[in-house]
Amino acid sequence: MANPTTGDSVFAAAGAALTDQFFKSRDQALLDKMRKTRRSTEMKAALAEVAGIHDDHVLQKLIELEVNPEMVAAIALVPLVAVAWADGTLDAKERDAVLAAAAAQGIASGSVEHGLLASWLVQRPDPKLLEAWQHYLRGLCGKMTEPERLGLKHDILQRARAVAASSGGFLGVGKISDAEKDMLETIETTFTT
Repeated sequence: MANPTTGDSVFAAAGAALTDQFFKSRDQALLDKMRKTRRSTEMKAALAEVAGIHDDHVLQKLIELEVNPEMVAAIALVPLVAVAWADGTLDAKERDAVLAAAAAQGIASGSVEHGLLASWLVQRPDPKLLEAWQHYLRGLCGKMTEPERLGLKHDILQRARAVAASSGGFLGVGKISDAEKDMLETIETTFTT
């Protein structure tokens, strides 16, 4: 006959091992969750800094869609450059407005993004850049809820309109050229899913 004390101690040891494993797994899951939350918070901050987007729902959606800060920089800057070049020329005020918007978005002088932007402000980018932006943005908008899409649209159009208004007109009349209005409309309709 088995010794009840030995059986009880084996059973108790097995129970203790099970409990240890349970809490070890639980602690690991909590630690993983904490790390994921921290990475998400850091990514939101990076996206907000680069894109000037402050809507938490939009930022969270961008993270869920695995959109990185470099992609967001392109999403945010391509429309500004397109508006600045809409009438075929880019003047100093438009250039300054685009660079100011980029700086406000955290794109530092000397960064790769700033260097690329600077080249776009010297030589008009290929129209395929805007087409690529439209294609990507339509796909992105198709994965966003209407409020998220509208938040992103608002932020981008607000900055694009500021660039358009930066240069034109006389005494405040005709500040935005017809070509710039057309480009703003093109940008706006890109957000329609």
